[in-house]
Amino acid sequence: MAESPALNGSSDQSLTTVPSKRLHEETDQTSTVLSPLNPDFNTTTSSKQSRSTKEKTPMHREPREKKESLKKREAKGVSVQADARATPDRSTPSNAKRKPADKDQPPDSLSPLRYKLPPPKTSDYEFPRGPIYVPHHSIQSANGREIQFYETTEQKGFRYVHCIADPSFPSSLFYRQSETEPFHPRMNFEDSSSHLFFDRDGTQVTTEKGFRMARANVGVRGGRWYWECKITSGIRTPPTQNGDVPQSNGVETGTGQESSEPRGHVRMGWARREASLDAPVGFDAYSYGLRDVGGQQVHMSRPKDFFPPGEDIREGDVIGLEISLPSLALHRRVVQGQYNPAVDSNDTTVAEEAGGAAAAPDIIRDKVPIRYKAHLYFEQFEYHSTKELEELLNPSLAASTSTSGPASAQEPNPSHPLVPLRTLPDSYIRIFKNGKAMGTPFENLFAFLPLASKPLAQTGARDGLDDGMLGYFPAVSVFRGGAVEVNFGPDFWYPPSSSSSSVDKLNGENHNETGDDRSNSLRARAVSERYNEQIAEDVTYDIIDEVDFWLQDGAPSEGRNGINDRLLSVRGPVASGGREETPTSRGQQQASEIKEIVQEDE
Repeated sequence: MAESPALNGSSDQSLTTVPSKRLHEETDQTSTVLSPLNPDFNTTTSSKQSRSTKEKTPMHREPREKKESLKKREAKGVSVQADARATPDRSTPSNAKRKPADKDQPPDSLSPLRYKLPPPKTSDYEFPRGPIYVPHHSIQSANGREIQFYETTEQKGFRYVHCIADPSFPSSLFYRQSETEPFHPRMNFEDSSSHLFFDRDGTQVTTEKGFRMARANVGVRGGRWYWECKITSGIRTPPTQNGDVPQSNGVETGTGQESSEPRGHVRMGWARREASLDAPVGFDAYSYGLRDVGGQQVHMSRPKDFFPPGEDIREGDVIGLEISLPSLALHRRVVQGQYNPAVDSNDTTVAEEAGGAAAAPDIIRDKVPIRYKAHLYFEQFEYHSTKELEELLNPSLAASTSTSGPASAQEPNPSHPLVPLRTLPDSYIRIFKNGKAMGTPFENLFAFLPLASKPLAQTGARDGLDDGMLGYFPAVSVFRGGAVEVNFGPDFWYPPSSSSSSVDKLNGENHNETGDDRSNSLRARAVSERYNEQIAEDVTYDIIDEVDFWLQDGAPSEGRNGINDRLLSVRGPVASGGREETPTSRGQQQASEIKEIVQEDE
């Protein structure tokens, strides 16, 4: 029988079928701490023992990132070739460690995602094409005017803005943002639900289906703004005492009883990017609406009486909607947890002393140009509803799934522990009917800057980024024949100058006439003024992105009138072949990569 190795250099032991327990070595019993009871402390022995202990200690492994399977990614419509996880970037060491992102603070010093695209086609430099109008039906308004409605092209899943190729932007792959006809503030054809019909100006909206919503192509982020909405088809005006049905002139008549069945229903209000388009205004926590039946205010699907009893919103009525939001400096203090009501009570002071944590972060617009139905679009990640506000909408769901504990039980406020449940101090929405102040149905609106708003959870989406289009948008929803006409100014049916002053006196408010803070000005500004500012901001952001990309390429001076050689060189693997030209296909890359996306012709 073979002999086992000698233990401790002395006695031999026979090999048994069951291995015996290892005998402790003499050095194992030596204490590693110097003390009166341990006079034979040996530094060398203790250091060896310490190293031996470390070597025997199991290595701690970081939890692996949970990745979706190939079938799940294909079901979501994510291109496998474009997925950064499908082909690792060999330019980045495999053992490189990533610094974990702080979930409580938005990232800084970031750049938009970059893409390597084929050279633009000649047609890409042409002026952007307008929407394709397909005649659908016409209706007759209350004053006898015929309104023709059209069906327009639609894109869903992401946020889409028109773009155009420009030789002045070589570092940005020649593409920049653009506008298309009609060139004025209107309802957004690309930001509306299906089965909605518009006129050629984009100011008239109707549907034959259930409630559908459309947002305007301009949003507000701070200040005091006003727009109007006229009901062209809805609850009819009641007959007079002699039985005649008068034409709607914006004046309430009769006893409040309807002359016949309503020709549909409408709602109007303000909505954020996350608000559902397949639901009425006021359905969730991301929109605030006014209902035509009884003039009720609606938020999170909870209607409350607002107008006097028996007073509805009828055909021909003009509803004015004013919103007031604090400055972005104060807004950032709220979402970053820096708001102190004792110190930040004066919004003008906050705007003047903005700095530190409240400094404005960079506007990061992750977008990629795509071609869809003969149109060029920038495809951007859309924002989605958060768990906290979904639980606020459905208390029964919160009771069964909430893990926030006492924090979720608190009422929304500017200092709420959960960022999505923080509200903006001194914010409100006021309502006017035919120039008459009706009151303030909504106050302390929810904050919308990151991290109160989060992008849709999908590959490539990054939290904590502001793309410059987060805010509140004028919104309307129509139901089974209901139709409205919007007016964003400056020529209002009932100008807000006198209306705003009257409601201030009604509420006993006295705004300061001095200072640059628009939220404290006496006159609410027309949304049309914000439209021009928004275009100027888009141009500025395009130039900033071009300079940023140019600096990333080493600020080359050659090739400014053509495609730079270094720009065309691809770092890392390149996705070969083409991809299906659909509005939901998108290549996701890290900010330091330039990947190639080949677009095939239809």
